[in-house]
Amino acid sequence: MNSRLSNASIAQLPGAIAVPRYDRGAVTPGIVHLGVGAFHRAHQAAYVDACLADGDTGWGIIGVSLRSPDTRDALSPQDGLYTLAVRESAGEQLQIIGSILSLLVAPEDPDAVLTALTDPRTRIVTLTITEKAYLRAADGRLDETHPDIVHDLGNPGSPKTAHGFLAEALARRRAAGTPPFTVLCCDNLPANGATLHRLLIEFAKLRDLRLARQGDAGLARQGDAELASHVANEVAFPSSMVDRIVPATTDADRARIAGELGLEDAWPVMTEPFRQWVIEDRFPTGRPAWEKFGVTMVEDVGPFEDMKLRLLNGAHSGIAYLGLLSGHATVDRAFADPSIRRFVDALWAEAVPTLPQDAGLDTAAYTAELAQRFSNTALAHRTAQIANDGSQKLPQRIVASAIECLEAGTEFVHLTLVVAAWIAACAARGGSLPEGHFTDPLDTALSDIFARILPTAEMTEAVFDLAGFAKAHPERQKLIESVATHLVHFKQGGPKLALAAIGIGKEPPQLAE
Repeated sequence: MNSRLSNASIAQLPGAIAVPRYDRGAVTPGIVHLGVGAFHRAHQAAYVDACLADGDTGWGIIGVSLRSPDTRDALSPQDGLYTLAVRESAGEQLQIIGSILSLLVAPEDPDAVLTALTDPRTRIVTLTITEKAYLRAADGRLDETHPDIVHDLGNPGSPKTAHGFLAEALARRRAAGTPPFTVLCCDNLPANGATLHRLLIEFAKLRDLRLARQGDAGLARQGDAELASHVANEVAFPSSMVDRIVPATTDADRARIAGELGLEDAWPVMTEPFRQWVIEDRFPTGRPAWEKFGVTMVEDVGPFEDMKLRLLNGAHSGIAYLGLLSGHATVDRAFADPSIRRFVDALWAEAVPTLPQDAGLDTAAYTAELAQRFSNTALAHRTAQIANDGSQKLPQRIVASAIECLEAGTEFVHLTLVVAAWIAACAARGGSLPEGHFTDPLDTALSDIFARILPTAEMTEAVFDLAGFAKAHPERQKLIESVATHLVHFKQGGPKLALAAIGIGKEPPQLAE
């Protein structure tokens, strides 16, 4: 067996492998990242690595896992080093990333996480915790009844959620006279910075109210009094848009990388050549010079964010659910299916007019580039991976566009087919798809709805109610009816019939409910 990748062994690597071009011992932490998964390591950590190599050594990363110790267990023996494998059909380039200085696991040691967050050297906190970890209710507000939110309100010194850690750290920094860090959300949420800002203000108000009821003057003197006002007025939450496809690492990937390195890497990361990061430039306590390495610093990230969510992520969801139902295990195989490819083009045609027309967006070039990225046979991006958490992803990827089309009087039949494909794929688990092939936070309630064997229209409305899709919109019923019509075709003839019914493939026969 090869020895392990680490600071001590990195000199043994072949000359073709790119390694950190800086003294890691001279790097100091400036960023704490919550949710140190594969995407962060392929995206933000790689950009920071370039900044460190440019001599800006005050921005090392402390990575925090909010749930699982797996990343820490894999990378700590490697001194935080890991391989970034940039893959395309023509070949692969390997780079060792050194920007992560240490890794923490929040459930094991919340005090260590709070210590990192309150360190005056920490000036930015970045997050990639996935959509579901923001703990929003169906109306988009903070889910005050979620058990972890309830826990954090009652136990502010040992939080479980990102909300709890951020609030407690900001309260402690305020009490110590330390300026607040900037909070940079990097998840696929609409107006992600503003969304997290609002959620944290809601959480802080609940903290303030709880302390006021308890009359705990001691805690108030430590910085908790009027925390919500402090978060609202003194803490920066710039929005950002991130883009890079990062498939899950397989054992075959690990074996191949080990063969190239001559060293074992417990968790290399696979990605594509393309990457993009657009950030609103609001960092009161400073930031790395990201713009030197391709990051776009802007005043308003909204148009870029909408384009990415609605064209890349929306298409990804459509490809994932139609691909699963058609027997395609990876994105490139699904996108090579002529019917799915035609569907994606039509989906883009519906979504593009919902984007700002005066923001200088080149949607034709963007979708052409997406088509190349989706065709990358080297990535093997699993459709089941993309399919996870659809109830949390579809509102911003698909439903928002469908609502705008509805209001504009334009076609939305391809958009609503994606919602129907999600429902059909969820219902197919344990049947034509393996049980647990992908998961959703609403799985238990979805299973209850499916078990009731409702008429298609009633079942669709029940799912809309559960997920909060188009909640309170006066014409919501039109979307429900469109989704239900698609579901009839999925039930009676699968994706081929569903696509044929909207003009992709052969004309379908007339079917009854």
